[in-house]
Amino acid sequence: MHEGSRRAIVAALLANLGIAIAKFAAFAITGATALLAEAIHSVADTGNEALLGLGGIRANREPSEQHPFGFGRERYFWAFVVALVLFSLGSVFAVYEGIDKVIHLQALEDSTVGFVVLGIALCLECLSLRTAARAARDARGDRSWWRFIRTSKAPELPVVLIEDFGAIVGLVLAGIGIALSVITGDPTYDALASIAIGLLLGVLAALLAIEMKSLLIGEAASAEDQAAIRAAIVNGPEVDRIIHLRTEHLGPEDLLVAVKIDLAPRADHETARAIDRIEARIRARVPHARVIYMEPDEYRSDHQPF
Repeated sequence: MHEGSRRAIVAALLANLGIAIAKFAAFAITGATALLAEAIHSVADTGNEALLGLGGIRANREPSEQHPFGFGRERYFWAFVVALVLFSLGSVFAVYEGIDKVIHLQALEDSTVGFVVLGIALCLECLSLRTAARAARDARGDRSWWRFIRTSKAPELPVVLIEDFGAIVGLVLAGIGIALSVITGDPTYDALASIAIGLLLGVLAALLAIEMKSLLIGEAASAEDQAAIRAAIVNGPEVDRIIHLRTEHLGPEDLLVAVKIDLAPRADHETARAIDRIEARIRARVPHARVIYMEPDEYRSDHQPF
């Protein structure tokens, strides 16, 4: 895990822990259901950062006989667990509490405390989002934020970005719900805000689950990395052409590359050296291509996949 990702996780964990405590205290004073939903949301986010950190630690274990390619996918697994926690502990609870309060309306008390806590929480969440955005700047390149989240092979920064964005929108919804309840004297708006927060968390959890499922199953290298690998292979006198190229991420920084090539006739007498030179060129262009299997095509009429 890169230092930027680790820093973003720590910043988000500390912010969410402090915010959760403040929201619970504000809920105890005001009785606002939206604040309770937001407090549970912050508890879920705090646990999620801890799970992401755990995944990063476990992924660094040395390869074993049972897992010869290492444990890089642990980071995907724990990020998938984050999506489940966000849905179960955040979304379902918030919707349930909102519906319960619609049925059993309860007037708010001392809403000023709620607004103060929401304001402080909003500032802390914005700072956490800024830290994550700065950490992601180099990895994002010229991609849009949406494309970065959809195509990133490292799960931590996209998860933190989505969580922080969801937290900010949730705080705005909670503030609107409480404000409308105070203005109209109808606590229904507070309950509806809780339901809206729950639905928001459900959408974000589904997005995370879809992305992490794809990474867990195994995604190919990005189009840019595949182009770089192809260029590295053919950028020399050893190869006539590429017959098949397969790539798969074993983890964010571990890429499996399997390729079948037609060696140039003049290179046939030194196949091993030719393959070594090609592999060196691939690693120079795509450093995270750490596991490379390259097979010369001995039967040029047989071009079946691996």
